[in-house]
Amino acid sequence: MRIRSKVAAAVAALAVLGSGVASADAKPAADNPYQRGPDPTMGSIEADRGPFAVTQAPVPAGDGFGGGTVTYPNDTSQGTFGAVAIAPGFLEPEPLLGWLGPRLASQGFVVLTIATNSLVDFPTARADQLLAGLKFLAEKSPAKDRIDKSRLAVMGISMGGGGTLEAAERDPALKAAIPIVPWDIGRSFSGVRTPTLVVAGQGDIIAPTPMHAKAFYDSLSPGLNKAYVEIAGGGHFGPPLPNVPTAKYSISWLKRFVDDDTRYEQFLCPIPKDPQASAFEGNCPHT
Repeated sequence: MRIRSKVAAAVAALAVLGSGVASADAKPAADNPYQRGPDPTMGSIEADRGPFAVTQAPVPAGDGFGGGTVTYPNDTSQGTFGAVAIAPGFLEPEPLLGWLGPRLASQGFVVLTIATNSLVDFPTARADQLLAGLKFLAEKSPAKDRIDKSRLAVMGISMGGGGTLEAAERDPALKAAIPIVPWDIGRSFSGVRTPTLVVAGQGDIIAPTPMHAKAFYDSLSPGLNKAYVEIAGGGHFGPPLPNVPTAKYSISWLKRFVDDDTRYEQFLCPIPKDPQASAFEGNCPHT
């Protein structure tokens, strides 16, 4: 798994958090109390940071998962935010997720990147820990007063992606699920009722897309809000590491379904013709 080189890449990506700029025109729209941030552009969803300055705090092990990091917007003037818990993959330490915390939180979310209880936990255990992480976020985290407990989401990589799908299957109240290069064994996810974005790697040989990401996507109900994006040239370790396609589509999906923010629909529907994606499917329109 070349963990050492992956950790080095992740650590290099964890640049010092920018001060961020809380936009003066980022107030919620009257017809959508969950809207946060200024009108989006392709540049804004591809940027390393969004309009919100953020704070990070370490989370000790316990509460059902192995600790991690919570990243949250500093701004308290606009009301509460949706929240997302993110799980790593098999043998992967939590710092590999470090880039996602500030990138997503600076767009207006509270983000918990978790360490698993064991590096070898399988997807079902990772689903347990993702749901425990959301409970911790809402009830005990330093950002608990910033969270709208009715707007929660899950993400995960590899076995964490399998855990993401299993968590969504268990809890239909979740607003969004984003499994990234998901790995699980012999599973159909036709019971999932949560809007789901599956992110795959074109050249994945650890979790080959026909048996994992694409098979999971195809098993989702045809009536579900769902999308499948395959990163061109990406292997199993490409989409989880800092990259624009994973970030911009994750931001757009979370904004659209956690914040019910239709301003982000333009980046998902009609299906984008993106040279960075070797395949893109979805059941547009969402609105």
